[in-house]
Amino acid sequence: MNFAVLASGNGSNLQAIINAIKKKKINANLKLVVSDKADATALVRAQKAKIATCTINPKNFDTREDFDRKILEHFKEFPIDFVVLAGYMRLLSPYFIQQYFHKIINIHPALLPSFKGTHGIREAFAYGVKVTGVTVHVVTEDMDAGPILAQEAVKITTKDTLESLTEKIHRVEHRLYPRVIDWFAKSLSRRQIGPGRL
Repeated sequence: MNFAVLASGNGSNLQAIINAIKKKKINANLKLVVSDKADATALVRAQKAKIATCTINPKNFDTREDFDRKILEHFKEFPIDFVVLAGYMRLLSPYFIQQYFHKIINIHPALLPSFKGTHGIREAFAYGVKVTGVTVHVVTEDMDAGPILAQEAVKITTKDTLESLTEKIHRVEHRLYPRVIDWFAKSLSRRQIGPGRL
């Protein structure tokens, strides 16, 4: 199975994925890393691992769908069987999601359905909950609302700061996401189908 990663920033989850592939803990081929930001560190991480990269500037497109169609053009070169979001800060268009229906997964730094959106760690900390965590889910047209594949809880202690909580969340993400990606790839492989609807 071939997969692509979409990333916008530092790419620490991407690095965890790359490391897991090297250790043969993910039985799938990471063929392409796409970013909407030319200065994303994720691109540097991919290039060091000799993985193909592509930067697409959303300002060059009139609509979100036009932008996503350009990404899909690049996917055809490999081809890509499923998609992994790793710190990707753009919402996918309904068109993109339909092309990879139930074949896009995302990791979220909170226990969904709580604290959806881009500031899950900060909002959980500010709210004062005693337990937060990490969720890996299937991407659907509704933000952070797709079927949950895995969750792991993280306790918030009285000694935690926002920074220490962030570190704890990231440690769980880096361990959990590669495991789920491997399971997801095996699950799709058993179905023996390419891009499109399940």
